Amino acid sequence: MKLEEITACGECCKGCAKMEQGLCRGCIEADGYVPEWAQSGRCRVHACTRDHGVRFCGVCPEFPCGKLTDMIPWNTNIVAHLRDLAEKFRACE
Repeated sequence: MKLEEITACGECCKGCAKMEQGLCRGCIEADGYVPEWAQSGRCRVHACTRDHGVRFCGVCPEFPCGKLTDMIPWNTNIVAHLRDLAEKFRACE
């Protein structure tokens, strides 16, 4: 995964079957409007990172915040995952 492909929640849409089949544009490409995760609106995680001016949650000055596990319930290891990505991201800057 390339760091510029990291989504707000720390995922990477490249290789996703729904994206490859044209069923989803991808979080970055759709500016967070992805029905798979956000239903009819903008993904709350994507909106939050944009409000904070960061690429993804792991590099936010408020990380880890109290909203994180509520917004990303599908990944029980989200804090460790984002912390690891943030270390890699900072090493490349």
